[in-house]
Amino acid sequence: MFDIKENLKKLPDSPGVYMHKDKSGQVIYVGKAVSLRNRVRQYFQNSARQDSKVKAMVSHIAEFEYITCQTEMEALILECNLIKKYAPRYNVLLRDDKTYPYIKVTMQEEFPRIVKCRAIKKDGSRYFGSYSDAGAVNDIIDILNKIYRLKRCSAVKFPKGQRPCLNYHINDCRGVCIGEADRDEYMDNIQSVLDFLGGKQKKILDYLTEKMTEYSSQMAFEEAALYRDYINSVKTLNETQRVTMTSGNDLDVIIPVGSGKNTSVAVFPVREGKLSGRETFPMKAEGEDDYESIVGQFIKQYYSQWANIPPELILARPLAEADLIEEYLKGLKEGRKVHIYVPKRGPKKALLDMALKDAEEMRKNIDDRVKNAEERENIFLRKISAIIGIKKEKYRIESYDISNTNGVDTVGAMVVFENMKPVKKAYRRFKIKTVDGPNDYASLQEMLYRRLRRAKAGDPGFVTLPDLILMDGGLGQVTSAKKVLAAMDIQIPVLGMAKDESHRTRALVNEKGQEIELSADPELFRYCGRIQEEVHRFAIEYHRNLHTRNSIGSVLDNVQGIGKIKRNALLSHFGSIEEVRKASIEELTSVKGITDTNAKAIKEYFS
Repeated sequence: MFDIKENLKKLPDSPGVYMHKDKSGQVIYVGKAVSLRNRVRQYFQNSARQDSKVKAMVSHIAEFEYITCQTEMEALILECNLIKKYAPRYNVLLRDDKTYPYIKVTMQEEFPRIVKCRAIKKDGSRYFGSYSDAGAVNDIIDILNKIYRLKRCSAVKFPKGQRPCLNYHINDCRGVCIGEADRDEYMDNIQSVLDFLGGKQKKILDYLTEKMTEYSSQMAFEEAALYRDYINSVKTLNETQRVTMTSGNDLDVIIPVGSGKNTSVAVFPVREGKLSGRETFPMKAEGEDDYESIVGQFIKQYYSQWANIPPELILARPLAEADLIEEYLKGLKEGRKVHIYVPKRGPKKALLDMALKDAEEMRKNIDDRVKNAEERENIFLRKISAIIGIKKEKYRIESYDISNTNGVDTVGAMVVFENMKPVKKAYRRFKIKTVDGPNDYASLQEMLYRRLRRAKAGDPGFVTLPDLILMDGGLGQVTSAKKVLAAMDIQIPVLGMAKDESHRTRALVNEKGQEIELSADPELFRYCGRIQEEVHRFAIEYHRNLHTRNSIGSVLDNVQGIGKIKRNALLSHFGSIEEVRKASIEELTSVKGITDTNAKAIKEYFS
């Protein structure tokens, strides 16, 4: 098991983020450090100097994990992302998610603007950040507006006879409002802005350095100091982009770690533009441990089990079969492109460099990680054997959950684990058809009946029955499931995962109402909590997607002449219903497939 004293000796003297965990595997504290070695060791020394909160936390630490970074700024941003993800018990939690600012370029406007904002929206704009230094963001926006004389006002259309504002009179704006701005030239400057925010900063840094030197030679030291501060702001923004992507897209960074029987693959997931931790997956690679085989096979096997494949996979080295694998993943994503590539520059290259450095630290400790994983699996096997009275080397466990909004768009989700690992290719989703209103018990029974009926019919996607069913809920859910099993003459053990007031699994419940408390069993507690979280996530995700599609359809599908293809084309072009509503006839007809008649029908519907 995890030896704290031995692992303290292996800590690197580098910046990073550490996560303290309790005996059940829950993250109870996330912190950042300039030196992981010095900072983490402090928790286990000089207890007399620690305040009561730290003492209480240390008494619950059973293990720790860390992710190395290249700078303290990277560690600060990653710490923020992980605190939001885990909401640890001993961290001070910010209730509002709008923590750090972004820079937004309003690309959906004819003459785009640069503004500061606190949240990313799917409105057609380009977003950069987030950034920890709000002052630096203000400076950068000020610099770019001055250099390129960009529009500052939020107005999109201007009436004839519009009087220009002060910015025009002091030569800080091109006069968009009075028709004096050349759009092609303006958009060339916007492209320069996008290049700068994307990491190509030499051009502007040279300009700022030249201006600072010029003012300094004229002994205009206040102006020179201003440009010195601008240069520092540019460098500050560049540092923060390693752990928060500028595009806000989803991607995975994939790095192989170790060799031979101790080979693992580390995946660094970036979701909605934010690095959200690290996951490791052991690989059996005896006799076949070259980069091409390990990474290629991992991508094919791992993503074939996962419903939500990100649009980008970042690697440290190119794959010979990249094009073929991209086509394979495109088929899994029902035609949506997946891009596999090795970044050469910019924030994604910086993120890759950080992941490579962290993977090197992992390599040093890989033997201990493999040993700990094997011990946990052996403990799990013994416990499951004792609970269900069957001794096997591999158990298939299925869990079910229901999601709806006041009985509307009710869906069911089934997740599958083999021993301690999810089998995502075996996950299944059900749209509930026979139940009206919010009736979770009846919905669970319909879902389980349909699943078992297809197994009896020999459906290859359902034919393998589980060794144990875990219901997300208590005695009521267990009783509902047992009725279906009895009616179909199928014998499968069923347990419910009862929750405490904090919505965490506290006990397993059988059909007689007897409970197996999990508070004293950290391995089983961790395992059940993971399954409960996974089935809940899968159900919520399906419900949200279905509800969103239905909501979209209820608006645009009501417009005469607008079917599914044209509806999707409009939403793809404008990004939201609100932007479709605001669009002019000319803007609507610029969308492929939208005729003048369609555009007029849309305007009439929304008016």
